[in-house]
Amino acid sequence: MTFSQQRSNQYDVAILGAGMAGGMLGAVLARNGVRVLLLDAGTHPRFAVGESTIPYTSGMTRLIADRYQVPELKPLSSFKGIRQHVSRNCGQKQNFGFVYHREGQSQRPQEVNQLVVPSALRTETHLFRQDIDAYLFHVAVKYGAHPRLATKIADIEIDPASGAVLRAENGEEFRANYVVDGSGFRSPLAEKFGLRETPTRARTHSRSLFTHMVGVRPFDDSPTGKRHTQPNPWHHGTLHHVFDGGWLWVIPFDNHPDSLNPLCSVGLTLDPRVFPKGELGPQQEFDDFLQRFPEIAWQFEGAKAVRPWVSTGRLQYSAKQVVGERFCLTSHAAGFIDALYSRGLTNTLELVNALGWRLIAASRDGGWSQERFGYVEDLQQGLFDFHDDLVHSSFVGFRDYELWNAVNRTWMLGTMLGNVMLEDAYYRFQRTGREDVFIDMEQSAHPGSPLPVSSGFNEMGLLTRDLCRSVDEGSVTPATAAERILQHIKDADFITPSFHLGDRGTRCFDMSPGKMAKNAVWCRRGAPPEVGQRMINASKGLLRTRLRG
Repeated sequence: MTFSQQRSNQYDVAILGAGMAGGMLGAVLARNGVRVLLLDAGTHPRFAVGESTIPYTSGMTRLIADRYQVPELKPLSSFKGIRQHVSRNCGQKQNFGFVYHREGQSQRPQEVNQLVVPSALRTETHLFRQDIDAYLFHVAVKYGAHPRLATKIADIEIDPASGAVLRAENGEEFRANYVVDGSGFRSPLAEKFGLRETPTRARTHSRSLFTHMVGVRPFDDSPTGKRHTQPNPWHHGTLHHVFDGGWLWVIPFDNHPDSLNPLCSVGLTLDPRVFPKGELGPQQEFDDFLQRFPEIAWQFEGAKAVRPWVSTGRLQYSAKQVVGERFCLTSHAAGFIDALYSRGLTNTLELVNALGWRLIAASRDGGWSQERFGYVEDLQQGLFDFHDDLVHSSFVGFRDYELWNAVNRTWMLGTMLGNVMLEDAYYRFQRTGREDVFIDMEQSAHPGSPLPVSSGFNEMGLLTRDLCRSVDEGSVTPATAAERILQHIKDADFITPSFHLGDRGTRCFDMSPGKMAKNAVWCRRGAPPEVGQRMINASKGLLRTRLRG
């Protein structure tokens, strides 16, 4: 290799994986002068799941776009922006819907739960990932990231003093000061350094089969759906059919008039201890499942898969370490729990935001020490554990509607209050332009928690986790656990009592203007200062964003 070739193959940061995480991080770094190598064993466009956003996802996308001055990311922060500037193959998401089913019994109309995204703040999207991932990849390339698709890395050597040497299967070598591995379960770095936890510490236990389909009918039109009185149509959001032992997602891309995409993402996620994986192919297994739940089956009469089904083994895996000398595992290279609650993309963007400024600073001052990236370790592991506690509690809750009804409130609160934390920081950043707003957010005793500033909120998570573990072990009844969770929420100081989220009957929640007005009064008169002022700032910031379009 000549001297000029050696120089051309020297990078500040090598990113393994050119999906959503790699593309966005590559764009952030390249835009800020970092010499980036963006590697992937595959090519674009390609199928990917992780298609449903939550308000935190959209808010974090907007924050990253402004913090790192990548305006091309801004359209991805809203359904309107994506539709107008990125792709008309994506669907709208106006709600998170849950319909509870009992095998062999009629679905009870009152056993539904829904969280509606406020119409004034509606930004959420069903992402057609092949379009979104390719868009981000091309933004990274536009800013100077060096792309190498269809390039599989066979080996990596890391010297803490000088950096990494990456060797491709075709014999090419690349050198980088730092490696970010966002590839997936078969992470080259996890395999190289034996970083996988065996067995995983995750308590969640699930497997999945999924595909894209055509002909999936709106559940609202079904005999079952017509009996429901939820605030927003199921078809306008992400629908989860939940039952003892698992859940089924329905994510339509064709649920608005401007869509060019007839597809619907469909996935069945099962606890293999309740639904063991046998010898059947995934299509047959899906069909057999529908025979057990005929009211779900109505939605799929005449529907057809348009791509091969994917059938997994156990989904959960983890890493005992994600940050080392000159490397970091992120996204699905670090670990995975379950697609329930659509937190995968949110966790990915959290890591992009936390890594971005550190990598930019290191590329400028040459300080690549492991200590500089220590918070990323705490954040990644905290996000993993928080999600595991929530999803495992939910699977236990699936056994009994009243327990599920209570656990679902804890998710609602985490979703809403996490967004408050984010929008408060973004509002203060916009007003001051000071990045120490985000540095301050990292000073937390609860990294990975949606609301790290509230002891009551974090105690709620631990209480729910421990009660559901006790239910799982048979030492506490589901009814007792549900009552204690709801009572904790009723007594909470981190949410206004006027929302009635601790009441058993508040199965659906729609943030109406009247509720927003009551919340504003509570923020000024009854809320603890660490919550009230953040809610006020978040509301101001969201209103400003809305007025700016």
